[in-house]
Amino acid sequence: MDIQKIREDFPILSRTVYGKPLVYFDNGATTQKPRLVVDALVDEYYSVNANVHRGVHYLSQQATELHEASRETVRQFINARSTNEVVFTRGTTESINLLVSSFGDEFMEEGDEVILSVMEHHSNIVPWQLLAARKGIAIKVIPMNDKGELLLDEYEKLFSERTKIVSVVHVSNVLGTVNPVKEMIATAHAHGVPCLIDAAQSIPHMKVDVQELDADFLVFSAHKIYGPTGVGVLYGKEEWLDRLPPYQGGGEMIQHVSFEKTTFNELPFKFEAGTPDYVGTTGLAKALDYVNGYGLEQIAAHEHELTTYALQRLKEIPRMRIFGEAAERGAVISFLVGDIHHFDLGTLLDRLGIAVRTGHHCAQPLMQRLGIEGTVRASFAMYNTKSEIDTLVAGIERVSKMF
Repeated sequence: MDIQKIREDFPILSRTVYGKPLVYFDNGATTQKPRLVVDALVDEYYSVNANVHRGVHYLSQQATELHEASRETVRQFINARSTNEVVFTRGTTESINLLVSSFGDEFMEEGDEVILSVMEHHSNIVPWQLLAARKGIAIKVIPMNDKGELLLDEYEKLFSERTKIVSVVHVSNVLGTVNPVKEMIATAHAHGVPCLIDAAQSIPHMKVDVQELDADFLVFSAHKIYGPTGVGVLYGKEEWLDRLPPYQGGGEMIQHVSFEKTTFNELPFKFEAGTPDYVGTTGLAKALDYVNGYGLEQIAAHEHELTTYALQRLKEIPRMRIFGEAAERGAVISFLVGDIHHFDLGTLLDRLGIAVRTGHHCAQPLMQRLGIEGTVRASFAMYNTKSEIDTLVAGIERVSKMF
């Protein structure tokens, strides 16, 4: 992989911040966009813009073809059986909320249980808490060891006859831990329980095959894999989606409406009320094609090399504390240096042109488990380089001398 050539596809990477070259290490929050993705959005607005589905005119049919071709691109990317299993949403958060709302309404009642993990993002905690407030369900939590690995023996013990669903993150956005989700799904299935996988942090970095995992539901966002914001995906096995009630009502998700009785559309449209972001879905498809062009194996190998190098270099810094030492880990590193507040460290690195994320990373229960308030997080993408890591290390060394 020619990283310099890749970097040329991302115009923002050549800009400066405070007179310093931008070093962008906040990919876990959102990735930058290649020119071809942005060009596709502009091109569609300027040449094919028309509302999709039900339009008899040429532009509408063309826009519909693009939108539905994007659904097929997503289907291939995650190896779903059918496009009926690919629901477009506004992002991972909406995908989870949709699933919690529909699944909770249909299959859960007071006293029923959901199993989550201690390292979940708030978007896979709070919707379940809202359901708990509404219906009186209980939330069980899989604990982890000090390395940041989930305790699978404890996970097994959490199942009861009241367990209705498991909802776990594939890759921790804080620790970088890659959870053994295939094994965890198999355990859930052995108890007759379906499983939702939050793949927001895994999809950009590794091959995710929903059939190989045997995932019942899986969710991710476009903007974390070089696509536009405001577009996400909910994958669901067809037999499950068929049994779930709609999440929102409106145009598109209906077959026939009368004041006496309304019948709903077939899959996946049953879950897509209103006008979809049909331009954004084209952007997502272009981003997935871009990633496929280089190959996820190559991208994963490059990012693994970067992460290994970064860990080795960061550990040379005095008073460095790295959180998350799991054997299987992704391209995310969370750290603190001595007693320097994460916010101060992040702010001063920013003055050197280095973009990192600071705070609790929408994972406050995990921070409580670690006994800290927050961390500095560096997260890598296909376009990052070892020399940028050297810049980060030099920056941290410079800042830590100030304290």
